[in-house]
Amino acid sequence: MSRTQRQELDARLRHAPQPSAPATIEEMRAGFAALMATFPLRADVTRTPATLAERPAVIVEPAARTAGPGTILYFHGGSFALGSPDTAMALTADLVARAGVRAISLDYRLAPEHPFPAAIEDCVRAYAALLEGGSDPSQIVFAGDSAGGGLSVTTCLAARDAGLPMPAGVVAFSPGLDHTRTGTSMRTKEEADPFFTMAGMEQTGRLYLAGQDPRQPLLVPAVLADLSGLPPLLLQVGTHEMLLDDAVRLAERARAAEVDVILDVTAGVPHVFQAYAGTLEEADQALDRAALFIRQRLASGA
Repeated sequence: MSRTQRQELDARLRHAPQPSAPATIEEMRAGFAALMATFPLRADVTRTPATLAERPAVIVEPAARTAGPGTILYFHGGSFALGSPDTAMALTADLVARAGVRAISLDYRLAPEHPFPAAIEDCVRAYAALLEGGSDPSQIVFAGDSAGGGLSVTTCLAARDAGLPMPAGVVAFSPGLDHTRTGTSMRTKEEADPFFTMAGMEQTGRLYLAGQDPRQPLLVPAVLADLSGLPPLLLQVGTHEMLLDDAVRLAERARAAEVDVILDVTAGVPHVFQAYAGTLEEADQALDRAALFIRQRLASGA
């Protein structure tokens, strides 16, 4: 357990410069892109621009071209309003290198220009395009971080309801799964969370909802969705994040729905702590567990 590393990371995040005034969406996107560009990108992967279901995407593969069969369909984070495959590239590449399979990272539409359910629609279309292209659903795993972790779950739900076969599994890093923000950790973890505040989450939530009622299954899967028939889930989350109870409640309801689920909670780490691989031992260990889950799910469907 790297207690010192966790404490140093928490202190560094808390002393990071903060914007002095409310930012425009363009400023928020630029700031997020600049922040995520500071994460080092490992050299043992290749990146190839692509198009999937008429949306831009990036294919990420082990550089040695020794990737095993299967595909990770990756959904980036950014509160449904920020980000792109590039902002999640360091984390995506690390997962690809450890799992030994390629990923396709989707550039889904963002709010406020494209509010709910545009992102989910794009993700379902991307999955359907893979299937139509000949990919076996048993050789596809959904993965994502933050909002993208939520999309990995809601895309499954929407795909199931559309009659599509389920992928082999889902990996969700710190997923956002409740737009009503009713989890207890939204209050009890606000001081511990170095990234989020209730006010900030309400701001980005309004952009995504665009006035729609959040009490819908695809907006609150942790509370309202029927989870029956979902594939095995791996939910990774830290105790220093307001979204903790999103994952905890989804895991409880998945268990009740007879869905295989692993709730993987790491103490003293922040939102999407897996991005700090190489700096934080717990991040490397969590990614190793995620990669093992992916390999096992793809092998069981081979």
